Order: sequence, then structure tokens, then C-alpha cells
Amino acid sequence: MSVQISDELPEQYEQLHIGVALYDPKTATILDANERLESLYGYPTSALKRLSVDEYSANTYDHSPAWFRRRFRAAADGESQSFRWRVKRADGTLVWVQVHLSPTTVGGERRVLAEVRDIEDSTAASQRIGLLSRIMRHNLRNDLTVISGRAERIAAVDRTDRLREHAEAIRRTADNIERMTESVRQIERAATPDRTHRKRQRAATAASEAVDALRERYPDADITVEEATPMWFDVDGTFRQALSHAVENGIVHATEPEPSVTVTVDESPNTGRVEIRVTDDCPPIPAVEIEALDAPGENASTAHGTGVGLFVMKWSVESLGGEITFERADDRGNVVSFYLPPETPTG
Repeated sequence: MSVQISDELPEQYEQLHIGVALYDPKTATILDANERLESLYGYPTSALKRLSVDEYSANTYDHSPAWFRRRFRAAADGESQSFRWRVKRADGTLVWVQVHLSPTTVGGERRVLAEVRDIEDSTAASQRIGLLSRIMRHNLRNDLTVISGRAERIAAVDRTDRLREHAEAIRRTADNIERMTESVRQIERAATPDRTHRKRQRAATAASEAVDALRERYPDADITVEEATPMWFDVDGTFRQALSHAVENGIVHATEPEPSVTVTVDESPNTGRVEIRVTDDCPPIPAVEIEALDAPGENASTAHGTGVGLFVMKWSVESLGGEITFERADDRGNVVSFYLPPETPTG
């Protein structure tokens, strides 16, 4: 394909329903873009021309800026590229896109034409379907097998102590099923966010409200909310369920009789977003649990089966336009961080 106007897209590209950008393959910078791409990225073309590719890529995305530049150079050399990418929009929200890069020539110079499609909804739906399938095929089936087996053994024994043992196993397994059922309900709420029910709150206030119920449930735990920087955001019930999971994990997995969890509200130094850190003293979250969060649905079914709460946190935060990161200490402690779009304070 050949573009006739120097480093500009033909007017026909404005009629397309997909984002289109013209890139310099040497620097991976945008030379021109259509209105659909401006809408998708949240920046006008004049601003995009000044940004490097890593400035509008999600901070936690797996691929480095060098990886992207290699892709652009390969496309310029005639090897078309197609890949998924997580874009960080101008307002801090994140969106999954599908990118196709193809070579073109402008005024004798090699350029790369990028076609960008919004796949946020389909990506989220695919991940949720994969997890729900995993729960139904593996977790619930295994737990129901335990319930059935224990019930049969109760019927076959006479000793009271063994009866209590089997009854306790049935109770624990039933509790696990109930918790998973509630997690599925929370995932469904995160999958269908209702923006009309969101309200603007001071982040520290929202965090304090979220942990109040946990203080009542775990009176021996020390739960502290600290405000390093006053920040505001628009939230709904999905934020409360995400933060509750993060804090509760720091309590129930603690090895100390009086666990301590700290929630810190701050401004992200890199992006200016609302940063909420949940710090605990628990053993590190297993790496397989974290890796499963971004694995394709069917592949995730082979991962560890107890991390449903991590999916609830991830998808709840993403439904608010944010992202989540995990830091694991070598021997003790975890830091779970939420990054959410900031808003102006209410009057």
C-alpha cells in the first residue's frame, strides 16, 4: 500500500471504524492517525506525535518498548505483524486492542501502517468464560467428589471421633463451595459494571469503608488505612470487593496470631493515577497463582485452583479502568497495588 501525501493518511481513513496510524519504524512514533485511533487512545494526533510508544502502553504489560520497536522494524522490512496490546489511554484507563502492522512507503521512505481494533469486551469475556469453565470442571467437581466420599464414609463408621472428622471435612468443603459461588457472583458484577451507580469519593474514605466490615469479622487483626496523598476517584461496589479480597488474603493466610495489613493511598509517581497498596506479612503469593491471571482461559485450567479471589481483584479493578500488580518478597510479605484513574475532588 502506498500513501501519497507526505507522512499523512489519506482522507478515506477517516471513514473507517478501526483506528489507523502511520508510524516511523525506526523510532516507533506516530506520524499521523485517524479520528478513530484518537478516540481509542484518548489523545489528539498532535499529542500522539510527541509520545513514545511506551508512554501509551500499560505499565504492567509484559512486552518492553524494545519488543515493540522490533515489531515495527520487522513490519517495515515486509513481515506483517499481528498481536494483542494493552493501551493506556490519556485518562489512565486501560484497553485491550488487536494490532496489525503492515509495510507502506511514503515519499520513498519506509513506513508502517497500524490497524488497531478495540477488543476489550471480547478479551474480558473470553477470560471470564475460561475461568468459570475452570471452576465448574475442576474446583466444584473435585469438592463435590469429596462431599460424596465423606458422606459414604460417615455411613460406614460407628466411632464418634471418626464421625466428627468426616463431618468437619464436609463442612469445610461446603464452605469452599459457598466462597467460590460468591466469587462467581462478584466476577459477574465486575463483568457488567453499571457506571450510573458510581460515585466520586476520596480514596482514603472509600478504602476505610471497605475494611470496616473486616475489622468486625477479624477483631484480632490490625488493619490500618494510611493516606499519603489525598486522591479522589469514581467507584462502585466492585472496588469494595476487590480491596476486601486483598486485605482478607493478608489476614487469613498470615502465620501470626495477630496479623497486620496496611492499606496506603497515594499518587502514582509515574502516572499520577490513584495508587492503593495493600501490604501484608504473609508468605509470598505462589507464582503460579499470579501467572494464571493473564493465561488464556483453557491454559489457566492447569494452574493452581485456589486463586479465584485474585481473579476477582483483577477483574474488579479492571472494570473501573485500572490495573493491579503484585510484588512478592523472597521470604515474607506481599504488596498488592491497585492503580485507578484519578478524578477532581468534589466541592
